Amino acid sequence: MSARKSRNIYLCRECGHQHTRWQGNCSACGSWNTLEEEQAPSHRSSKTGPGNVREATLLDEVVISRDSRTATGLEMVDKVLGGGLVEGALVLLGGEPGMGKSTLILQICSLLSKKGKGVLYVSGEESEAQVKLRAERLQVHGETLHLLAHTDLEGILEVAKNLNPSLLVLDSIQTVRVPDLDSSPGSVAQVRESTFRIMEFAKTRSLTTILVGHVTKGGEIAGPRLLEHMVDVVLQFEGDRTHHFRLLRGLKNRFGPTDEIGVFEMKGDGLQPVANPAAYFLTDSTSTPGSCLSVVMEGTQPFMVEVQALVADNNFTYPKRTAMGLDPNRLSLLLAVMEKRMGILLGQSDVYVNLAGGVKSNDPGLDLAVILAVLSSIRDVTLPPGTVALAETGLGGEMRLVSHLESRVREAKNQGFDRILLPERVKRSNKDLCMEKV
Repeated sequence: MSARKSRNIYLCRECGHQHTRWQGNCSACGSWNTLEEEQAPSHRSSKTGPGNVREATLLDEVVISRDSRTATGLEMVDKVLGGGLVEGALVLLGGEPGMGKSTLILQICSLLSKKGKGVLYVSGEESEAQVKLRAERLQVHGETLHLLAHTDLEGILEVAKNLNPSLLVLDSIQTVRVPDLDSSPGSVAQVRESTFRIMEFAKTRSLTTILVGHVTKGGEIAGPRLLEHMVDVVLQFEGDRTHHFRLLRGLKNRFGPTDEIGVFEMKGDGLQPVANPAAYFLTDSTSTPGSCLSVVMEGTQPFMVEVQALVADNNFTYPKRTAMGLDPNRLSLLLAVMEKRMGILLGQSDVYVNLAGGVKSNDPGLDLAVILAVLSSIRDVTLPPGTVALAETGLGGEMRLVSHLESRVREAKNQGFDRILLPERVKRSNKDLCMEKV
């Protein structure tokens, strides 16, 4: 009797839903072009029965350890996590290649090791010697820090079981392979199954685990979206390769806030927290035409940013609209408001707007600063020194209030700026805040 021919299935990399044939969009989540072909399991488990089922526990009888959080030693990381790593938590750290994810993780491992915590660092992309070279450059040491260059999940979990560390790091989850599956590492099936088995292993042993993940071209963490639902914490490490600063952002946190952000500077000896992140992105070019200052909010942290604009005549081709660090659609909307409500014709002009320092923000509080920067460039006139603009612009040309206004104004004053442009209604509601009205 011939062996039964194995069939292929199609898995959605967004939600992990299975399909028997390829189709344009996923019937479960509706995403387009997300189905990937995988080989179906050759056999299914024949085990039946309830298995190892525990008895339910009353809510009032559940015992909580008050010392379940462990500080990493990096204040910015602890702030984003909500106070430190939670015992038994599964943390997913994503970011583009070259952002410094491995550097950040290795620094955390070293600091925890110095506290006497057992750490197992598993690298699927580098050998132990390569990790050692990076550790020497970062001056990382630790008597309880163990290295393992391996990709087989069963072997990794066996080593972790024998060492019984306090922290397990897998760099990266896309390189881990489950031998039971025939698909290649990094596929939807492999990532999903690997994460599920790691989660079971970590939860039963109260083992804090950090998974490092790659991101796609669209900036999302690679693998099925189910991966983000399975973990407890999702952190995004982002920045611009041409600049030294890096941002650690919390996208999901079951144990703390998701509106905090950490700012780091990449140096030769590793990532260093920025002492004054609010003024880190300021430059000395605000005395030139086409420049205006504003304050954006990243979580609970206000940042001073400089909006730069350049308007150039274009009488030959279709006018260009270029936004660096801003939403291009938002820029087009503001330019349309300027043409309709202010009578400024930009149909024959190229408009370029940039947030200095490689900052990226969709904060609507930048609207007024963008308009003033464009006007300053058109008129070739420098704004008065110390001018800060804080207002959202509506389609009718009206200026609207922005969130966390008191924190923004306070930060601008702390940085020495005394000319703050705010919506006129602020003067009626809070005279202490209003310094200039628009």
